[in-house]
Amino acid sequence: MNYMEMSDRVYFLNQHYEKVGALELLKDLEASFPSLTLVSSFGAESAVLLHLISQINTKIPVILIETGKLFKQTLEYKNTLKIHLGLKNIQIFKPNPELIGKHDPTGNTHVRNTNLCCYIRKVEPLERALMNTNIWISGRKKFQSESRKNLLLFEIDDTRIKVNPLVNWTKEQIDSYYKENNLPEHPLVKNNYLSIGCFPCTTVVKSGEDLRSGRWRGQEKTECGIHANSIYS
Repeated sequence: MNYMEMSDRVYFLNQHYEKVGALELLKDLEASFPSLTLVSSFGAESAVLLHLISQINTKIPVILIETGKLFKQTLEYKNTLKIHLGLKNIQIFKPNPELIGKHDPTGNTHVRNTNLCCYIRKVEPLERALMNTNIWISGRKKFQSESRKNLLLFEIDDTRIKVNPLVNWTKEQIDSYYKENNLPEHPLVKNNYLSIGCFPCTTVVKSGEDLRSGRWRGQEKTECGIHANSIYS
């Protein structure tokens, strides 16, 4: 599919599914796209999408990029949700050892070059993880930050389609879904870690701040890079 064909497809999908609920949307996508894959951080809000997926097919691939810098609580949470939701196809991808050896042998590249650190620890592993996938699911939502307020349901992501099933959900809807479905919370949420990535670049969110303000605090950086190729079509 060339760019124009993909652009037309994404435009159609956005129009067609504009008023369709997340569960119905995911059911349709699972039936239409055999390579449908969910990429999850197993972070603060991740259980909602994982629960929705578990209701459709527990064998849908769920990708976790284990950067080597994740909180131990995140890895424990992954295990908790795997059991709680019966997920049968969690796939873990790690950084390329050669790239780590070349660019981050001491493990402190995040101090001097966060973009390089994110690339070798997250972006490059995700490229490998999605190599045979033409559509993937992201958990991004408009309410999370100013930089995400213009997100669409479907986007062009390089040579793939990316779908954000919860893009129009509010924080209140997320919280209600957790309660209604008895979903376990990430252990760090109670300490006000409301957007959880790698531990060197994640801090507590203060009162009145947007949910992603605790990521790369004090820098202009707002995204790790895995969404850099996305086009709102």
